[in-house]
Amino acid sequence: MKPIILLFSLALFVPLGARAMELPITSGPYAGTMDSLTNYSCPKWFRDAKFGIWAHWGPQAVPEEGDWYARKMYQQGSKNYEDHLTRWGHPSTNGWKDIIPLWKAEKWDPEKLMAVYKKAGAQYFVSMGSHHDDFFLWNSPLHKWNSVNYGPHRDVVGEWQKAAKHNGMPFGVSEHLGASFWWFQTSHGADTNGPFAGVPYDGADSNNWDLYHFPAEPGDKSWYSNNPRWQQQWYNEIKELVDDYHPDLLYSDGGVAFANEVGLSQIANLYNDSIHRNHGKQMAVYNCKQVSGGRWVQDYERGGGSTIDLYPWQNDTSIGDWFYNKHWKYQPLSWTVRMLVDITSKNGNLLLNVVLRPDGTLDPEAETMLHDLADWTAANGEAIYGSRPWLIYGEGSAKMQKSGSFNDTKVQYSAKDIRFTTKGKTLYAIALGWPQENKLIIHALANTTDATINKIKRVELLGYRGKLKFTQTADGLAVELPGKKISDLTCSLRITGSNLKPVPLQ
Repeated sequence: MKPIILLFSLALFVPLGARAMELPITSGPYAGTMDSLTNYSCPKWFRDAKFGIWAHWGPQAVPEEGDWYARKMYQQGSKNYEDHLTRWGHPSTNGWKDIIPLWKAEKWDPEKLMAVYKKAGAQYFVSMGSHHDDFFLWNSPLHKWNSVNYGPHRDVVGEWQKAAKHNGMPFGVSEHLGASFWWFQTSHGADTNGPFAGVPYDGADSNNWDLYHFPAEPGDKSWYSNNPRWQQQWYNEIKELVDDYHPDLLYSDGGVAFANEVGLSQIANLYNDSIHRNHGKQMAVYNCKQVSGGRWVQDYERGGGSTIDLYPWQNDTSIGDWFYNKHWKYQPLSWTVRMLVDITSKNGNLLLNVVLRPDGTLDPEAETMLHDLADWTAANGEAIYGSRPWLIYGEGSAKMQKSGSFNDTKVQYSAKDIRFTTKGKTLYAIALGWPQENKLIIHALANTTDATINKIKRVELLGYRGKLKFTQTADGLAVELPGKKISDLTCSLRITGSNLKPVPLQ
């Protein structure tokens, strides 16, 4: 994953005609233009799903040192460089190409894992397709550096997809390839001091450029390269992925690729491909980190929105590092659950990376988290899946100060923070903790001078069969909860009544 979010002005979508790009698109109503994509509507399956699990997994799990290892091992003085030098030798002779075969995934059982993910509450699944290390996890005729030829000698994308479909879950693929052309240029360098000073790394050898790419032109240092040769390569390879695997979701790690019709044409190809496969109905989702205007689903990396968004959106985040990191501690279950509730109340989805070990298994802590999450979703999923935002997302002091990325660990929730979702005429109020003294007050549902507003008929606690007593005053709806705590994580109420509208909070 990248450390900053790149948002591109729509003014940057300029023609590439002079470059003679070949951008074939599956026939259909969508074309590689912003205007054409305004006809897109996010499919219901994604809006209903709310929660997906992601396997951000590949050969960079092998060192067990976390994200971006394949780049940083070529940066003298970095921790990853020193780690690689100690364990595998100098990157002039023993480079990333020599680590890839060590990824065996020898205990990976996608069917078993998918069943666990589904039971935990995931409604869709996303596989890594290719990270910035230019290693493909699908069977690619265009690129020999793939998981069928090296490492596991298995079609990782294909097997994940089969398991997802067997469990009735929409299947997505993430591509991080667009930034690899810049990202992997460190492999072309050399040490600046020490016994190997001036000795080129193995990326400088033209025989290895099918993995590390050829040298970038001077000044070509942006997240997305401006080199038309690389743009064409990216288009061909990602189109192969879409045309051969037909994912329900395609995720790009950045804005619309290359900020021109190369990226727009790829989106159009995905949408048209979906129409062909679904009897004329568009069912695909494209995620990228750029304001969408409804043309795709905007994604925030480790972040989210501060209020209800008009268009569906997604937060992609991880319980730990992006790739397996033996030094990291996992986030607690409370973090995942409360974030999911908050995101759902604001018209978003949560895509959660559950970190896999190099061999394809889960740490015991991750298994326990998924088991406990299954218990929570079994009791509270009614308030999440298939829901839509209310007129306000919630009440309480905990909130994102502004929409953005890298802020999903900065908010501390309590039982006084309440989030709302709806299904038809039913309103759900979810407190992000169990209230003290077993009493929950919802200020937004206070009595008003208009007796027709907020007429509450029934209040029920999800996961509890008994009746609840409640009173309604000018201060709010006060609900008496059971004497025994149902959950440390949340308190989810089902509220039925008529003309439910939020009272302005003081």
